[in-house]
Amino acid sequence: MYTAFYELKEEPFRLTPDPRFLHLAEPHRAVLATLLEGVLLRKGFVVVTGPIGTGKTTLLHAAMQILMDRAPSKTSLASAFFVNPTLSRDEFFEALLEEFEVSCSSGSKPQRLLGLHRMLLDTQKQGGTAILVIDEAHLLSPELLEEIRLLNNTETYREKLLQIVLCGQPELWSLLRRPDMRALQQRISSRGQLRALSVAETRAYIAERLHAAGLRAASPFPHATLEAIHQYAEGIPRLINLLCDRCLTIGFENQARQIGVAIVQEAAFDLELSLTPQNEEVEPSASTKTEARATERSANILVQAPPPGGKCAPSAHLSAGPQDDEGARSAQAKLTEIFKTAQRTPDTLIQPMAQDREPSDVSTTLQNREEDRSGPTKPFAGASVSDSTKRFSVPPVAQSRAASLDVPMAPQDPERHSVPIKPRETVTSTMDILIRAMKQSRAMAQE
Repeated sequence: MYTAFYELKEEPFRLTPDPRFLHLAEPHRAVLATLLEGVLLRKGFVVVTGPIGTGKTTLLHAAMQILMDRAPSKTSLASAFFVNPTLSRDEFFEALLEEFEVSCSSGSKPQRLLGLHRMLLDTQKQGGTAILVIDEAHLLSPELLEEIRLLNNTETYREKLLQIVLCGQPELWSLLRRPDMRALQQRISSRGQLRALSVAETRAYIAERLHAAGLRAASPFPHATLEAIHQYAEGIPRLINLLCDRCLTIGFENQARQIGVAIVQEAAFDLELSLTPQNEEVEPSASTKTEARATERSANILVQAPPPGGKCAPSAHLSAGPQDDEGARSAQAKLTEIFKTAQRTPDTLIQPMAQDREPSDVSTTLQNREEDRSGPTKPFAGASVSDSTKRFSVPPVAQSRAASLDVPMAPQDPERHSVPIKPRETVTSTMDILIRAMKQSRAMAQE
C-alpha cells in the first residue's frame, strides 16, 4: 500500500523469516557462526536460545540456505526441519522419516530406526551431512527429548552421523537443566544466545531492511524517530518490524514523507506498546560497540539520497577509523579461529564465487583498505599460495553486515576421511557465502 509512496519495491518489514532481510548484528553473527560450526565440524548437538521475536527462526533458515546452496546435489544434504514439536513419540518418528524421505512399510519402532540408520550411513558414505533442526524446542516433552538424545548416539567411531539443532526460547534451558536431562546436557557441544538489539543496532537494522526492499532515497525515519522506535520496541526485531510497518502505513495515510515521533506514538498506541519504566539497555562490550558503529555508518551510507542530477557514490564516504578497524579485526579473528580448527570440512559445501562477483566502487575501496591493513593472507596447509592469497570484500548490498571477513576453511584430511578432495580455487568465508546466498535470492525475487 505504501511502497510506491516511499519508493520501495516491496514491504520491508514483513514478519516472515526471509534470509534476504537477515541483519547480522553482533549476537546474530555469533549464533550463525555457531550453527555452521556445529554442522560443518559434525559436533552433534547445538542449542540456540533467545527471547521471543529476536530472529531465531530467520537464522535457522539462513543457515539452512547457506548449506543447501553450497551443496553440489540434493543428496549430499539430508535435512529435517520441525516447526511444531508438540508430537507424540510415534508421530515424531513418522514425521522424521517423512522429512528425511525414508520409505518404511512397517510401523514398528525397530524397523523405523533401522531405516533411518541406513539412510544416515548412506549419506555419510557419500560425503554428505544429515541435519535435524527443531524450532520451538522449548515445547518438547521430556520423553521426546530423550528419544532425540538417543538418535544422537547414531555415530561412527570418528564422527556423529546426525547433526541436531535445538532452537527455542530461554525456557529451553530450564528443561535441559532438569536432573533427568543430564545425559543430554553433557552432549551439547555448541551454544548460542540471542539478545535484543542496542540503539545503534536498531538504526542499522531498519536502514538495512529499507535498502533490501529497494529504497535508494533518503530514509523516511529520522534520527529522533529511530530512538523512539527503539524505546517502544525495546530492541526486539519482531516488534521493530510491527512498529515500522504501522508507522509507514500511518505516514502514507497522512502523506508524510518523514515519519515523526508523533506518528511513532500513534503506531505504538495502535499496537498496544508502551514505554517500560527504567528500561535497562543491554550494554554491549567494547568490541561490540565499535562493530555497531561501523555497521551503523555503512547502513547510513546505503540510504543516503543521491545528489541532484547525479548518482550516489557511497565509496567516496567510506573512511573507517582505528576503532572501526579494531572491531572488524576482532570479529575476523574470532571466526578465523573457529574455522581453522575444522578437521572435517566438506569441499562440496565451500565453492569459489570469485567469477560471479560484480565489481563496484564500494567493494574495491573496502578490498584495498583491507589489503593495505593486513597484507596478503598466509597460505594454510593443503592450499597453494595463489589460492590462499585471494581476498574478497563485501558487495554494496551488504554494507551493513560484518565488514569483509575472510575466513579460511581447513582442508580435508585424505587419511582420515573418505570424502574425496577436489581442487579448491579460492578460500571463501562464512559471511561471503551468506552474502552470495541472499544476493541470489534477491535477484530471483526481482525477476
